[in-house]
Amino acid sequence: MKPLVAIVGRPNVGKSTLYNRIAGGRPAMVEDKPGVTRDRRYGEADYAGRGFRIVDTGGLDPGAEEGAVQEGVHRQARKALDEADAIIFVVDAREGITPTDRDVADLLRRLGKPILIAANKIDSAKQEQLAGELWELGLGEVFPVSANHGRGMVELLDALLAVLPPAEAAASAPDKAVRIAFVGRPNVGKSSLVNRLLGEDRVLVHDAPGTTTDPVDTPFEVAGKRYILVDTAGIRRKARIDEPTEKIAVSMALGQLERTDVAILVIDAEAGPVEQDARIAGAIEDAGRAAVIALNKSDLVGEDARKRLVKAIGETMPFLAFAPVRFSSAKTGAGVVDLIAAAAGAWDEHGKRIPTGELNRFFQEVCETHPPPTFRSKPVRIYYISQPAAHPPTFVLWANRPELVHHAYRRFLVNQLRARFGFAGSPIRIVTRRRKGQK
Repeated sequence: MKPLVAIVGRPNVGKSTLYNRIAGGRPAMVEDKPGVTRDRRYGEADYAGRGFRIVDTGGLDPGAEEGAVQEGVHRQARKALDEADAIIFVVDAREGITPTDRDVADLLRRLGKPILIAANKIDSAKQEQLAGELWELGLGEVFPVSANHGRGMVELLDALLAVLPPAEAAASAPDKAVRIAFVGRPNVGKSSLVNRLLGEDRVLVHDAPGTTTDPVDTPFEVAGKRYILVDTAGIRRKARIDEPTEKIAVSMALGQLERTDVAILVIDAEAGPVEQDARIAGAIEDAGRAAVIALNKSDLVGEDARKRLVKAIGETMPFLAFAPVRFSSAKTGAGVVDLIAAAAGAWDEHGKRIPTGELNRFFQEVCETHPPPTFRSKPVRIYYISQPAAHPPTFVLWANRPELVHHAYRRFLVNQLRARFGFAGSPIRIVTRRRKGQK
């Protein structure tokens, strides 16, 4: 576990732009109006050879009215602060200190965590004097930056690395529980399953869809292993979402896939898998998460129907064929604990590494019987295979013409890897690289 840095501040000060500048990759949404970011957005960053995680948040507003959308956004940002090892407090230097900035500063001061103030929107040396006022907040050093243009980022990031705990310390932090997110369409029983596992009504349950809005994190322990159960809002098709609050809730639910360890896709056994279930399954696979499929409300279907359901799942979402299918009933409790056992097994497989020698003996056998096909009369030679990463298991094929290794051959290798080594419940990634020195 790498240390976590939270980017916080009131709405519309440039937090997402700073996140994009530091994390790179797929950007956070940026728009010139407050409140665009609602959920926490997690990413990976690397600076000067040091890796860390970073989380973009919605605007902090301690004075937000209870029950208002902004109050929910503030609550999500507070969760990021609780998790963070260090904090970057972003202030719009052009506007100066506002009453909300002072309220946020008071909140941060009580946390006792390292805080860096990013005086944002300073695009030239002439504007650096605008940062002087921010020292009044009494939170520590102020860094004049322009998240939009990259100005001042070296100084900010150098100071950040100086206050971050080493990766080993972050790894030994107490929160090492496996995160399990229950995702699916509205009203399939996600909250009821969580409550059944916890043995009490910790999550609001109602027969009308849309009861859950914010993702709900709950610590849970079984058989000596610790987990965090995450109940999420039901995910409907975008065209059917009218209420702004529900749009936020759906965004939060999908955002959980970026930070969860195992996704349990809950499907209504009585209704069977539908097109929207397949879309959610695709999002799980795209995120590279370990997965389990839960056919809930199974007390309402017979044995023959169960066989048809398993077949229908294979036809509807073949790209999630690696996920074990389990039947459960939140109403009766049947099969509910087995979901956690399946999730634990999927997480173990997600982190599996194959020793290099064993992996290449396997690959030699495969190449002898099924060598890579030529492409337009051009020979494709794969020299060896390696596994540089897990979570998810990722394999690299070192070839003379990596761009010509057909996706069908990669799919064949995935099937062979599963047949030999398992990886049940985990996606497998295969990438191709040109061998060093090969032209």
